[in-house]
Amino acid sequence: MGVLGEAWAWLATGANWSGDSGVRHRLMEHVYVSGVALALACAIALPLALFLGHIGKGGALAINISNVGRAIPVFAVLALFMVSPLRNAGYVPTIIALVLFAVPPLLTNAYVGMREVDRSVVEAARGMGMSGRQLFVRVELPLAYPLIMTGLRSAAVQVVATATIAAMVGQGGLGRIITLGFNTYNTAQVVAGALLVALLALLVEGALVVLDRVVDPSRTTAPAFGARASRAPAPAAPASAASASSGASSASGDDHSPGDRTPVRKTV
Repeated sequence: MGVLGEAWAWLATGANWSGDSGVRHRLMEHVYVSGVALALACAIALPLALFLGHIGKGGALAINISNVGRAIPVFAVLALFMVSPLRNAGYVPTIIALVLFAVPPLLTNAYVGMREVDRSVVEAARGMGMSGRQLFVRVELPLAYPLIMTGLRSAAVQVVATATIAAMVGQGGLGRIITLGFNTYNTAQVVAGALLVALLALLVEGALVVLDRVVDPSRTTAPAFGARASRAPAPAAPASAASASSGASSASGDDHSPGDRTPVRKTV
């Protein structure tokens, strides 16, 4: 039996799923930490990026500041928290480190998506009398939505995969299964824990793809905007063009239209 077969046998053992050290409990801890960190990152990054993208100012500075989080390893941030008063705050250090890790892709994609909206479409909507709020909700946000969701999916997968580092400082999550396997030289348990993390990341990615298709705002807002544009009244023909057409008709010598012509009877 190979390593994958041994890992499958480990996962198929019911005793490995029960108890405080079991897979079920570790999975709940992992989902909790990842979900809280991702929610906080979205609450911080998305409103800021959408606002800066809407007004077109300050976005480059915000992106450069957020990218500092990419330059610092998450484990290094977590290690610094472990020598601070936050070391006794439960999952708080891990959540903060994951938030710093998730903010850059969310902020960058949302801001770039807003700034890449076709300016001609924005000006057309503004010319139709849309307010700033209507312009943001009905035009800019639907067009920037694909890039926003791309950033969200990227951040979610990264957070789920990186949350395993919580085990390095004695906290919970699926990483505890991997570290325990290393400590006991149980290769099957290490591989099983890695497979669980990979499977969870794939499930999160698939769930966000489905959510993307369900809540896509372009299905409701973009058609409404297009329909409103199509109902705009057509410009009336200029008076000069009408007079020119009338003059051309008079110059041709036809005083009556073909439908009004009547035969002329000749008398002898």
